[in-house]
Amino acid sequence: MTDTTTTSPSRLAQLRELSVIVADTGDFEAIKRLKPIDCTTNPTLVKKALVLPVYADLIDRELGWARAQGKPASDKALVDEVADRLTVGVGAMLSTLVPGRVSTEVDADLAHDTAATVAKARKFVAMYAERGVPRDRILIKVAATWEGVEAARQLQAEGIDCNLTLIFNPTQALACAEAGAFLISPFVGRILDWYKARGQVPATIDEDPGVKFVRGVYREFKRRGHDTVVMGASFRSADQVLALAGCDRLTISPELLEELEGSTGTVQRKLEPVAREDAAAAPVNATSFAADLAADAMANDKLAEGIATFAKDLDALRADIAKRLA
Repeated sequence: MTDTTTTSPSRLAQLRELSVIVADTGDFEAIKRLKPIDCTTNPTLVKKALVLPVYADLIDRELGWARAQGKPASDKALVDEVADRLTVGVGAMLSTLVPGRVSTEVDADLAHDTAATVAKARKFVAMYAERGVPRDRILIKVAATWEGVEAARQLQAEGIDCNLTLIFNPTQALACAEAGAFLISPFVGRILDWYKARGQVPATIDEDPGVKFVRGVYREFKRRGHDTVVMGASFRSADQVLALAGCDRLTISPELLEELEGSTGTVQRKLEPVAREDAAAAPVNATSFAADLAADAMANDKLAEGIATFAKDLDALRADIAKRLA
């Protein structure tokens, strides 16, 4: 008798047909196994990566370079340089695993300094080039403050593509698109966290405030004809991911990728492109940007908290480097 049993495709396999899947990790083996299109780095992920055996040679090489400079382990400029070299080194290794882009985060403590953000972005692009990774394989990740938006405007004009991150507010998202940002990362889970902390728990996934926000931004971008990619980020559950099936891109943790890979069931498209409407709208400027964020308690809180958290993680990475050097 012929066995006609067929295996249903996993929910992850179905999701790949609707959205570009990005791995929210610097775990070399996880990326190798899960085969995302893009991946990302940030200080938290780089610090975690430093304990993985696959990065041992990279760490030894960069620490050796630092010791050869003849400076004390407490030298801040030296430690900062090692942090940059490790960040790009990890990103360069990850670029061998994905066919698409590696997002690389500019220091969060530069989030309110346009000139410094532009300078660090140019430096990262040059460092990647030295390692054989061209700029079209890189996304420079910048916090979406007004200064970050202005930095992205300059960088995009130079052909350096940007990922504007920590997106919580519609005006903030539009400002990024108007600046020509290649991609934005609205943070689904952190939005939900803010509301749940205040006792506002959605009854259904369609009422999840993070899901509703990303759906709204996606719809508005398509309506206005913006080319900026919308990439849902910061997911707390597989249900949140599936509720955004059809979004341009979705960046997902290895844990949720594994869950989606190991489960079956029909995945339905939730986001559909809408027809473009040529409607006049005043562009976002520094004043309207600041006013709309100030009036949005959730966005104001989460943007400040996100920058502080990323800066703290960067400090932890630098402290780890200094300790290793000592």
